[in-house]
Amino acid sequence: MKTIGVLTSGGDAPGMNAAIRAVVRTARENGMDVYAIYRGYQGLMEDDMKLFDVRDVSDIIQRGGTILYSARSTGFNSPEGVAKAVEVCRKRGIEGLVVIGGDGTFRGARDLSNAGIPCIGVTGTIDNDIASTDYTVGFDTALNTVKDMVDRLRDTVESHSRCIVVEVMGRTCGYLALYGGIATGATCILIPERKLDLDRDVIEVMRRTQKTGKKHFVIMVAEGVVPMLKEQGIDDISGLAKFIQSKTGVESRSIDLGHCQRGGSPTVRDRITASMTGNRAVHLLLEGMSNRVVVMQKGSVVDYDITEAVDRMTKEIDLDLYRLAMEISI
Repeated sequence: MKTIGVLTSGGDAPGMNAAIRAVVRTARENGMDVYAIYRGYQGLMEDDMKLFDVRDVSDIIQRGGTILYSARSTGFNSPEGVAKAVEVCRKRGIEGLVVIGGDGTFRGARDLSNAGIPCIGVTGTIDNDIASTDYTVGFDTALNTVKDMVDRLRDTVESHSRCIVVEVMGRTCGYLALYGGIATGATCILIPERKLDLDRDVIEVMRRTQKTGKKHFVIMVAEGVVPMLKEQGIDDISGLAKFIQSKTGVESRSIDLGHCQRGGSPTVRDRITASMTGNRAVHLLLEGMSNRVVVMQKGSVVDYDITEAVDRMTKEIDLDLYRLAMEISI
């Protein structure tokens, strides 16, 4: 294999640039040309790419986001879109691709692999929602951002004896809320993997905690819980704050941390994990492998069939960790 491409797709995640850097430099050290493909699969279909050398990825390991940009491409999700991407790869002489992203990215890689373009996936998502891996690139940085922001919120919440309801990202996965809640000492943590009972999970916990002398509260809510709130007549976390205040008498506010969680310089863990998995992805292509995703299992870099990874995309939450969080939240 003499020429490969690299792209980022889906939501950006801190550490993607470190992975791009590892892919480009590993490929060049092994005598391969590397096309940097802009705007994910959309850019691949539109032939939006540039040959990269080692200096093109200098001083990016510390940067958040992705220098290759990202886009969600509806046009690619069709036989015609895949055929167009394959045509561009043939024209450019691209014999394999490293794709960095989450579940949608891997589905695209599987389609391209089946169409004759070998693909290797590298995880890049703050949600930590890919079942075949213990850890996804971007999760640690996002978690530290949540920690920093909630620590600041706690200062004013404590000063005014208030309750703050904090919504964090994660789509349908509660890992960011669970780990963030433990790290910030949240009184209550609401995750989509656990059936919601507001009286049991919030009101009773707060009342019991009030009896111990506590006067301020942090309620951590995963975004996947919002549809569950709507089933109980509460539109959003602002409505949840009003509900809590009406039930407990504690002045309550809400905040959605939003896309701040995706930004910022990646942590050491994300930089190293991205470098390790990006390097392995290139070596898999050199070995003639295709349709694989590089993941972390028990601290080691391993690879799985992408189809298996996609089919096992739903990641189970560690309910024992949830039990721990509730035991020490009082």
